[in-house]
Amino acid sequence: MKGDVRLRLSVMMFLQYFVWGAWFVTLGTFLGQGLKFDGSGIGWCYSALPIAAMISPFFVGVVADRFFATERVLGMLHLVGAGLMYFASQQSEFSQMFPMLLIYALCYMPTLALTNSLSFHQMSDPSRQFPGIRVWGTIGWIVAGTLIGKLRRDGEGGLTLSFLSEAGSQLASIEATRLPMLIAAGTSLVLGLFSFFLPHTPPKRGEKVSLRDVLGLDTLQLMRERSFAVFVIGSFLICIPLQFYYVFTNPFLNAINFPDPAFSMTFGQWSEIFFMLVMPIFFVRLGVKWMLLFGMLAWTVRYFLFSAGAVTSAGGAPDTAAQLMLYGGIILHGICYDFFFVTGQIYVDQRAPRALRSAAQGFIAFVTLGAGQFVGSVLGGYVLNFFETAPESRTYHWDQFWVVPAIGAAVVMAIFALFFQEPKQTAAPAAEA
Repeated sequence: MKGDVRLRLSVMMFLQYFVWGAWFVTLGTFLGQGLKFDGSGIGWCYSALPIAAMISPFFVGVVADRFFATERVLGMLHLVGAGLMYFASQQSEFSQMFPMLLIYALCYMPTLALTNSLSFHQMSDPSRQFPGIRVWGTIGWIVAGTLIGKLRRDGEGGLTLSFLSEAGSQLASIEATRLPMLIAAGTSLVLGLFSFFLPHTPPKRGEKVSLRDVLGLDTLQLMRERSFAVFVIGSFLICIPLQFYYVFTNPFLNAINFPDPAFSMTFGQWSEIFFMLVMPIFFVRLGVKWMLLFGMLAWTVRYFLFSAGAVTSAGGAPDTAAQLMLYGGIILHGICYDFFFVTGQIYVDQRAPRALRSAAQGFIAFVTLGAGQFVGSVLGGYVLNFFETAPESRTYHWDQFWVVPAIGAAVVMAIFALFFQEPKQTAAPAAEA
């Protein structure tokens, strides 16, 4: 792969995930503190992405890849998405915000698959070349979180970075404002224009695809194997409490006056990169079942740490002990994500026949990123409402709230441990490279 192609693909990945990271993390804080949405309103707004995740394979598999060059579809989706994100940022009522976010998500979610397929098309050895390109997506998310977390409004209405001003820590954060959504809209516009300068990736006109292929229905035959069925059901169930983290962590950290919440949450992505690098070592020593169980255990521990940190922080800013617990919960993200999601993808790749691997991965994505996280978003919102203490100020018993997903993750982990059987032969991830 030529150097200029690698550079363009790296920039594409950086911008792709910068867009997502710029608005997604702090949306709940803006909706709750800025617009005074209740928990169910926040949960339903976050459900837009899982809904789109269930629908986007139709678009990518039936339309985008068959009739149009990938880079042009990518460019148009981001240009339209820029306008939709801008208009969404101007809404103040749930009845307008949710439809706008849903339409935006229907434009954004297909681009995740499109950036991957465009990259693979340009690579001679994807197993070796893709990780070096994809890591720029994680870096983009980290940079977005750092920027949003460190931006402050000064007394004259301007913006400054907190570490560039002596009074930076006293200036107002932008996390509860519409500015993160505007930054995402502007970046989406840049990526939309940049996409037309990406390497040409022609449509796959000669390949036939059916609705059965798009849905991955042939994967259902694998459900006859008990362990695979347990894995699929367990993955769906565990994604319900998992979504509590993605939707409500930033509002929670802002509510208890945790320092620079959006920036602090990027430590989870640094942890993700670290554990991705050392994951082959753990995989060889632990195997699939224990990797998945440790991932589930990490989610349980994370939520109990959040609950304990919330108790310690009651009535004021978190002290040192509370901050350590909360940072611990954030940094566990590497184990939470890599040990569960990445190990799950490896397990599916190894258990599915070669002809069904692509369909099986799509099916698992539908079950987890789509159905599981949709239920988690909506349910989490109603659970938060249950622990509301003052509707007029949108305050909550956060310590009690976090116990719910902790127990949920623990129950799923126990069921999984009882019924899932370790595959007889499991290769380490490095063996695929």
